[in-house]
Amino acid sequence: MKHTLVALLRDQPGVLNRSVSLFRRRGFNIESLTVGHTETPGISRMTLVVDGDTTSVEQVIKQLYKLIDVLKVSDVSQDPNVTRDLLLVKVYAPPAKRSELMQLADIFGAKIVDVVPDAMMIELSGSPEQLDRFVDLIRPFGIRELVRTGCVAMTRGASTVSGPYQNQEFRAA
Repeated sequence: MKHTLVALLRDQPGVLNRSVSLFRRRGFNIESLTVGHTETPGISRMTLVVDGDTTSVEQVIKQLYKLIDVLKVSDVSQDPNVTRDLLLVKVYAPPAKRSELMQLADIFGAKIVDVVPDAMMIELSGSPEQLDRFVDLIRPFGIRELVRTGCVAMTRGASTVSGPYQNQEFRAA
């Protein structure tokens, strides 16, 4: 089963490496990893998608909490959440095929961000499944280059992942 974990970390050198090493030592394959700033200065948010059984994931969460720079860890997989991924794809697009590609992009809510004589770059954000379906449909045109950011997730509703921190010693600057 896939688990989406959200961890709040101090924005310090080496924290990401130490955190991810726990997953490596436990033999988890990290399917997606994103890290970025949060609304609080000095705090980063790491979102991981891993494949593992519940017991093992709970054990990794406990191990993450032993790292001093990890403030809070949540498995948001079971909670109602919104998950998004970003895709940039460069597709072979001679003039005869452009209108068809533009229609597909429009159907998926994608944006054309660059056009050159024989290629088109398309940007799409959405659920990982939506991006997979889009890639499957444009693959026959000829994908020249593709990059995805990895998943970010937030729980739905008023509750937040960001507070209160389990490791309470953190004080925002």
